[in-house]
Amino acid sequence: MKLKSRLVAGSGLLLSAVLAMTAVVGFDRATAREPEADAPSNVRRLTEAQYRSTIADVFGPDIKVVGRFEPDLRVEGLLAVGTTAVSITPAGLEHYDAIAHGIAAQVTDANHREKLVGCAPNAQDVDGAQCAKSFFARVGPRLYRRALAPAEIRALASAAVSSAKLVGTFDGGLSTVLAGMMTSPEFLFRIDAPGKGGAQVDGYSKASRLSYFLWNTAPDEALLKAAANGALDTPEGLAKEVDRMMASPRLTDGVRAFFADFLRLDDMATLTKDTLLYPAFSPAVAEAAREQTLRTIVDHVVTRDGDYRDLFTSRRFAMTKALGPIYDIPVSKSGWYIHEFPENDPRSGLLTQASLLALHSHPGRTSPTLRGVGTLEILLCQKTPPPPPDVNFSVVQDVNNPTLKTTRERLQAHLTNEQCATCHRATDPIGLALEQFDGAGTFRTTERGDRIDVSGKFERQDFNGAAELGKILRQSPRVSSCLVSSVWRYANGRDPGPADAADVEAMKRRFTDDGYRVTALMRTIALDPEFYAYSRPQPSPEPKRQASQDKKGRNS
Repeated sequence: MKLKSRLVAGSGLLLSAVLAMTAVVGFDRATAREPEADAPSNVRRLTEAQYRSTIADVFGPDIKVVGRFEPDLRVEGLLAVGTTAVSITPAGLEHYDAIAHGIAAQVTDANHREKLVGCAPNAQDVDGAQCAKSFFARVGPRLYRRALAPAEIRALASAAVSSAKLVGTFDGGLSTVLAGMMTSPEFLFRIDAPGKGGAQVDGYSKASRLSYFLWNTAPDEALLKAAANGALDTPEGLAKEVDRMMASPRLTDGVRAFFADFLRLDDMATLTKDTLLYPAFSPAVAEAAREQTLRTIVDHVVTRDGDYRDLFTSRRFAMTKALGPIYDIPVSKSGWYIHEFPENDPRSGLLTQASLLALHSHPGRTSPTLRGVGTLEILLCQKTPPPPPDVNFSVVQDVNNPTLKTTRERLQAHLTNEQCATCHRATDPIGLALEQFDGAGTFRTTERGDRIDVSGKFERQDFNGAAELGKILRQSPRVSSCLVSSVWRYANGRDPGPADAADVEAMKRRFTDDGYRVTALMRTIALDPEFYAYSRPQPSPEPKRQASQDKKGRNS
């Protein structure tokens, strides 16, 4: 298979003879699943989260996934778009191999094999070939997200028996082949195959697109069955499965996955703060802040099925004890709950949550520029150019300046370069509206003794503070338009081309007509025939800088 050849060729990775044999035998698609050599197929690598959720679904949540993953790549703001632009490096393949062997060893160990394997060699099945066939017939379709031909199952079982002779035990042989399956491109990549006529992908590819979009995991048995019997190829059958999946609690996983990607919350895992300046902030608080944002969003857009725009003005925040010091509120309850701030409280909307405030700040100080850039790029899909290479940041970085005490004053003095000023006029008013929240997200009213000015203008409207800015954002058509474009790109794993423009614009109108409901938007995409189109040829996207790299270039 050409994809596998590209992954392995020249890697220098010396797999064992057994693993090499199982890789060749087990991963031959052997049927019409192999697309034409020049077909514009869409290939997407599983993200780390999707890999983990798939393993948990197939083998159970007690199977531990341990090891280092090939890094995901953020392209034009989304990791989901990056999944079509990344491959696997030689070192990455070694890591995946180690992870797979760790999983396979657990599946076949004494604690799990009775439940997960369910059989063993016996007098009627001396070498265990029948047991292996039964195991791979059950597990293979879940891992490969398609039906396995009888010849494939026989080949896997034969490889397991041969491997058992080399390693000395049946379980060892089974484990070796299973690890090989999980190192296969069939598992690590979502590889589209054309359906009849070639205009749309086949039923199994539809099932994968649908499941990873709505649930962020592999198709369940019911969805695979619908793919096998052709139900997904009819509007009625597709609608039935979409409605089933939308009604499932697992929709929450899909919504969380989108917003974690959209808001770039993966960066919270590596976020650091100066502990002398922000003693209440810690890695545990960073994780809690990330979880707070996702729980707040799920409560609003799934549980309450609310208007997406209200996220910018809502005072309902998910809360837990770890975040009490950051928000300066007493939290006596255990676990998570919904806390509603009073009308006169400065906390209002997503922009005032600790996650976004801390994420778009420096380790030891705030950054109106980073916060403004984050808002424009993420929430309004407005690109901002990087700063010129010769910019002098010394003025804005001097937090001990005796005359320029506030960040607003230092930023104003910094803007002597007209080339810088053009961008800063767009970004800084947004960020300055959030200056009453320090670099960890804690509220304050003064900076070095001077009162903080949070007034400004955005989209030709005056505001004073974060709450009023949130109201302007809520009413901005650009906010809802950006959300639709981002969900479309997330679902499709690519940027829209000219042929997609009408489809995206129709979805924006539908989103408005549906009351700006995120779940309604997801259903619209899931039922859209274009979502299942066999991919048109697209120019290869050039990898863009990661969000973390953007921060390094903006020291304002």
